[in-house]
Amino acid sequence: MNLLMVIFGLVGIFAAIGTVQAFKERNILSIVFNFGACVVFGGFTIATIITQGYPPTL
Repeated sequence: MNLLMVIFGLVGIFAAIGTVQAFKERNILSIVFNFGACVVFGGFTIATIITQGYPPTL
């Protein structure tokens, strides 16, 4: 679960960067999908850190 949390965290960060770039280009569909990915993957990462701690307990 530890490596999966890191990967999902990176996806959330890249989605946030993509959202900022989409605002610069004024691309509405890209803003929606990037923001949605950022919320879903970032939320999963934060919830995993809260429930299992970092590093996760075995």
